[in-house]
Amino acid sequence: MFGRFSRRHFAKLAGLFSLGMTATPAKSEDREPKRAPDRHTAASFPNGFLWGTATSAYQIEGAVEEDGRGPSIWDTFAHTPGKIADHSNADRASDHYHRYKEDVRLIKALGVKAYRFSIAWPRVFPQGTGVPNPKGLDFYDRLLDELLANGIEPFATLYHWDLPQPLQDRLGGWQSSETSRAFANYAGYVAERLSDRVKHIFTINECSRFVSLGYGAGIDAPGLKLSQAGLNQVRHHVALAHGLAVQAIRAQGRADTRVGPAEDITACLPAIDTPANVRAAEIATRELNAGFLGVILEGKYTDRFLEDAGKDAPKYTADELRIISSPVDFVGLNIYAPQHYVVAADRAPGFAVLPFPASFPHMKSDWLRVGPETIYWVPRLAAKIWNIDTIYISENGTSAVDELAADGNVYDTDRIMYLRNYLMQLQRATSEGVPVRGYFLWSLMDNFEWIDGFERRFGLYHVDFDTQLRTPKLSAAFYREIIERNAVV
Repeated sequence: MFGRFSRRHFAKLAGLFSLGMTATPAKSEDREPKRAPDRHTAASFPNGFLWGTATSAYQIEGAVEEDGRGPSIWDTFAHTPGKIADHSNADRASDHYHRYKEDVRLIKALGVKAYRFSIAWPRVFPQGTGVPNPKGLDFYDRLLDELLANGIEPFATLYHWDLPQPLQDRLGGWQSSETSRAFANYAGYVAERLSDRVKHIFTINECSRFVSLGYGAGIDAPGLKLSQAGLNQVRHHVALAHGLAVQAIRAQGRADTRVGPAEDITACLPAIDTPANVRAAEIATRELNAGFLGVILEGKYTDRFLEDAGKDAPKYTADELRIISSPVDFVGLNIYAPQHYVVAADRAPGFAVLPFPASFPHMKSDWLRVGPETIYWVPRLAAKIWNIDTIYISENGTSAVDELAADGNVYDTDRIMYLRNYLMQLQRATSEGVPVRGYFLWSLMDNFEWIDGFERRFGLYHVDFDTQLRTPKLSAAFYREIIERNAVV
């Protein structure tokens, strides 16, 4: 029975097997008649809900020394002994640079209508600024044309952590506002060249992650351990880069280009759904995201943020705050796990953060705690706090063991469990009017997972990093079914 199930569902991924995939095609007697997607079921999403998937340049492209690409801080970091868990690097990664046409067919086979990818800043400006590399955007020109020819809408991210190494060497990277201005120059150039085909641009991906771990804890590139004052200033410069980029895209891109950030928002949830605890979660969400998302959407740092920072508060001008708060068209939220469960407190700041018990369940990655309600509460609270009318879940997904079975398939029922439960909660949010317009599943394929190297797999497609063979996991069939029905299955 299970064998018939797997063959039948993998066979739905039309076109995969012609690419050399290992899943077994269904026998004719195993196939079910194709049924129309369910309409208006209890688990339905709104009409026009945008289903997508996502990747980032450094994690999948490889080809780090081809066509004039310069080095990034992650190239340097990954080649530093002891920094990557499995001693690997992303010099080849998933070889997407050479296999993008095959990968676009994989995207199409899922049935998604949108693909979020990132552009490698070092390909476009190898020195970070100055004269652009003539071949820098050629790859993305080809990728965009391939996506559009297959009916897939591109969503581009300008910065997914691969800062050009010369900017780190010369300016200290994000420690300098000169890097913010270099980013704006890069953003304007890309918008001028590509906004005829890219209508949605994410500026900065996960400021909170790369600032805290790259410049604070020293465990991500560039591996620095700055003081709290230095860390707050770095974060401010990243927010300034976002604002300057928004202005540059408005000035140099087409008039219909839409732009916004994609942030790994600090996810604060009420431990128990009572009015007092929900209010506490609102306060916590605002205050614990005040250093980036809050200042973008409010045009100021909260009083409590500045009070808590004290002498370590970032240095800024009123003009910089106006730039940072340049109006955006949408907000992307990367949501994986609950970061804080909170309850109401009588004393300031009005909430108390609860400890996580040792028994709290998690996925293959220890940090990836399973809290499906996170994807309900976070967009609901964010929309209310900052009056956001368009939210995209710009990343959600999970790592899993993802071992190949004897028949060559990957039966990742743990990932299906995770996705089903999270998407039920997302559907709950949309049914209540929370303005989530689309969802990008992380990730299309297994890739170089930063400090974990190739030890953690997040993809819908299994990648053999020796042969570069892509194999659809069972979750790929599951996701396709959801997209077909526009409902959780």
